[in-house]
Amino acid sequence: MDDSDRGDGGRTAGRFELRRHTADVAVEATGDSLGEVFAAAGAGFTAAHCETVPATGERFGFGVGADSREALLFDYLDELVYRRDADGALPTDHEVTVHWNGTWVAEAYARGVPVDAVDAREIKAVTYSEMTVEETDDGWRCYVVLDV
Repeated sequence: MDDSDRGDGGRTAGRFELRRHTADVAVEATGDSLGEVFAAAGAGFTAAHCETVPATGERFGFGVGADSREALLFDYLDELVYRRDADGALPTDHEVTVHWNGTWVAEAYARGVPVDAVDAREIKAVTYSEMTVEETDDGWRCYVVLDV
């Protein structure tokens, strides 16, 4: 794989589906690029919390890095959990760029909707259980289980 296969930009143009997973919920996301897949997984994270999200909230940015794509997805989603808990704001409207510079890096932006403005169930944590991040013939795909 050369660097042209490793870097990309992504908005929530990727697609996601919530899947039942025993007592948890899983997100399966696809996209043309890793950034789109991460943004779609972020949208799935938001959708796992609630069905509708108000148009309020402030945009914020953050970055995470990791040694593997799976660890990067875990750290990206874990940062969304942290922001929800520490800032009291549910991240939505995800934009993510993923690139390789000797390590995997995700640069992300989201809008933080005040948690008290949504009727949300709590996602306790991101898990490594059954996690995959893979390139397919149609682009990229990830699968991640969220502990509810």
